[in-house]
Amino acid sequence: MIYDTIIIGGGPGGVAAGIYAARKRLRTLFITKEWGGQSNVSENIQNWIGTPSLSGSDLAQRFKEHLESYKGEWLDIREGLWVSAIHKKTDDIFEVVTGKDVFLGKTILIAAGSSRRKLEVPGAAQFENKGVTYCASCDGLLFSGLDVAVVGGGNAGMESAAQLLAYCKSVTLITHGPIRADAVTVERIKANPHFHNIENADITEITGNNLVTGITYQIKGSDTPIQLPVRGVFVEIGLVPNTTFVKDLVTLDTFNRIVVDPRTQRTSVAGIWAAGDCTDGLFHQNNIAAGDAVKALEDLYLYTKLHH
Repeated sequence: MIYDTIIIGGGPGGVAAGIYAARKRLRTLFITKEWGGQSNVSENIQNWIGTPSLSGSDLAQRFKEHLESYKGEWLDIREGLWVSAIHKKTDDIFEVVTGKDVFLGKTILIAAGSSRRKLEVPGAAQFENKGVTYCASCDGLLFSGLDVAVVGGGNAGMESAAQLLAYCKSVTLITHGPIRADAVTVERIKANPHFHNIENADITEITGNNLVTGITYQIKGSDTPIQLPVRGVFVEIGLVPNTTFVKDLVTLDTFNRIVVDPRTQRTSVAGIWAAGDCTDGLFHQNNIAAGDAVKALEDLYLYTKLHH
């Protein structure tokens, strides 16, 4: 079977596009490894439009339920698959390769999201899952009553700090530059007496025995290492786009994000669109990913009617 479009990614972008594609009666294949995207690990999401507060796992479940309500003649959902490559089979047909199957589509919409960037300093890999973790909502309770550090000064870092303050003895936020999170969030968290922050610092080492016992950093402009005793290090230093499967097909920027036309979300290859965290868009958030994916699907629909 040749689908009108194949949508890749189970986060807000992919799901939004899937709903619109089914409603427009495009024969659609939806492929996802898992549901929810990066927000799946968030304990409390307060900026998803129309919902004052919900957890990331609840949002992921709602994504799945909403899309599955359209499953049938126009929408085929393949869950648990990871796309390994996309090839241009002919001028009008693309080939999408997964670990199990090969699928054919006239158009492609990539909303594959991104993965968490790893901390690359001595000790970080050695102590991963032994005190170094990338998910406060997943692992935070393991550090109840202990001193911990959070590395990263964006909204993700501050949200992790807020979660950890509920049960950790102290939380120290260490940032490469100034804190970049929303002012309301920063003000609320700084009011907690168990919160501390160290700005303009570079992490140089994670130390420990069998488990983490400390983190070493240097203030910019100083050569003096400072040791901070902590039992946990929560890393929130950004994301790596999931784009390796199209690196030889579409144009990527220096950060390996897919370059798109912001008016239409078209990529450098006719017939392929992209939206969300895997693109070079200036901002990356759930609502933006959904909006960009709808924009892409609307353009994809017009393209399909004109070219096929």
